[in-house]
Amino acid sequence: MAYWFDGQLHSGTEIALTVDDPAFLYGATVFTTLRVYDKRLDHPLTNWAAHQTRLTEALQSFSWLTPDWHQVRQGAELVLRDYAILRITCFPDRRALVTGRNLLADLNQMQTHGIAAWVAQGDLYQRPLPAYKTGNYLGAWLALQAARQHGAREAILVDTRGQWLETSTGNLWGWANGQWHTPGLGVGLLPGIARLHILDHLKRQGQRVNQAPWPPGLIQRFEALAYSNSGVQVVPMHTVLGHTVSGDRSRLEINPQHPALEALRAAFWEN
Repeated sequence: MAYWFDGQLHSGTEIALTVDDPAFLYGATVFTTLRVYDKRLDHPLTNWAAHQTRLTEALQSFSWLTPDWHQVRQGAELVLRDYAILRITCFPDRRALVTGRNLLADLNQMQTHGIAAWVAQGDLYQRPLPAYKTGNYLGAWLALQAARQHGAREAILVDTRGQWLETSTGNLWGWANGQWHTPGLGVGLLPGIARLHILDHLKRQGQRVNQAPWPPGLIQRFEALAYSNSGVQVVPMHTVLGHTVSGDRSRLEINPQHPALEALRAAFWEN
């Protein structure tokens, strides 16, 4: 395995951090995950600029030092030779880490047939600083592990009122009443880069998207449901377990091949 850290390309799976490093003690890092198309950082779907902007804005918000982006890009160019997905992690002191991984082996099956998701109720699964991708992702990680114990592939995070926010790894999309719905950023979720890309695509196609909280009544009317992130693009859901606070309906089944989903997928079609 190859990775790039603090200006150097390394092989293996270990990096050295001191025992008092804030990244180790508090998860004091910010990161972004991007899918590289055609082995090119400048490919429009790779969207390197948007990912760099995400990191820069987070670093500025936290008053952390900014890395040498030219150097980070060089590291990314080296790592992408072997991987389709890159994770760029920035530390408070200007260090940066670039790691890579491959696409999920069953991604095509997930995109075609959909997945099961589990609604993660309770304070245990809340994500701190939800507008930023920080190294402290414990709540989302715990939710994902619990979802797998329930036989689901993804977890759906909720607010204190039980309204759906996002999944443990992406943003939510629901089709009802002839239009797409996605929770708005004001409710406390991550402004996903894939989410913005899809929104821009739908706007160019003349489609309206309702960006508002999802009350339980709306969820029960969804004809299609999916999540998105830069790595998986769009993955539909065929089953949602435990989807209401009151527990009056513990299983929701949805068509993972609804024709409306093509509008989301089309955002990632290359011209």
